[in-house]
Amino acid sequence: MFATTLSYQKSAALPNDLFSAIQDLKRELNAVILAHYYQDPDIQDIADYLGDSLGLSQQAAQTSADVIVFAGVHFMAETAKILNPEKLVLLPDLEAGCSLADSCPPAEFAAFKAQYPDHLVISYINCTAEIKAMSDIICTSSNAVKIVNQIPANQPIIFAPDRNLGRYVMQQTGREMVLWQGSCMVHETFSEKKIVQLQVQHPEAEIIAHPECEPTVLQHAQYIGSTTALLNYAQKSDRRSFIVATESGILHQMQKAAPEKVFIPAPPLNQCACNECPHMRLNTLEKLYLAMKNRSPEITLSEEIRSAALKPIQRMLAMS
Repeated sequence: MFATTLSYQKSAALPNDLFSAIQDLKRELNAVILAHYYQDPDIQDIADYLGDSLGLSQQAAQTSADVIVFAGVHFMAETAKILNPEKLVLLPDLEAGCSLADSCPPAEFAAFKAQYPDHLVISYINCTAEIKAMSDIICTSSNAVKIVNQIPANQPIIFAPDRNLGRYVMQQTGREMVLWQGSCMVHETFSEKKIVQLQVQHPEAEIIAHPECEPTVLQHAQYIGSTTALLNYAQKSDRRSFIVATESGILHQMQKAAPEKVFIPAPPLNQCACNECPHMRLNTLEKLYLAMKNRSPEITLSEEIRSAALKPIQRMLAMS
């Protein structure tokens, strides 16, 4: 997937107290650790900023740190590099990719886009730098509806790469859009049948879901929102228990924010841990420490791609 430059041996000696060692390296490097809600709890707890794609993009745009350590997946670290070309951007494991980003190959998307020359391209941030460079505006699940509502009604739109988020945005805005047929492996794995059975077992629980889920799951949700929106809603709601249809890493923050409440992960189609993103979970506390210690693996981009991808991200930040 990605050519890795991670230069360490599995047998490399690690400090006994990784949390303390990482804090020391942060001071030494003038580094900031940005982490997504879907990371392991240990990484969430040591992060300087924890958020969803929009919040992490905003934080990356504002940071004064010399080094950005991005505990997330490859497209997120790429976004940080797009916004901070002069900074060292590290990703603990370069193999931490994204099934949604992978579902939109640049050459195929370029051919698809060419079929609709008069269309404005709005791309979900969960895409590669090459797809961003072919886009007019980037969006996240937090601001997609708001951004589409700002586009003139007579302007046709291509929405990429997530078809489920695109369908949800169409429903919320009443806008017809041409959808690229990409999807997230985690958000497509939830079982409608098992979620309904779970609600029968827990009639007091409210179903809350991310808009990347399939329509069959969303139709049962009492609340639909981005990762941050789900977290905020669960804190403020009068309900005491929730069935949560998104990557299960968010449950750590939900439980910390509302320890008196019950959070039940929505079940996948089979008995696997498919509600955990395998790409997100490639990052570990040990790899994060070694990345900082070795100043590697580093995210690099050609200036041509970086500058082209920067413009639609800046438009998103301005419209948000």
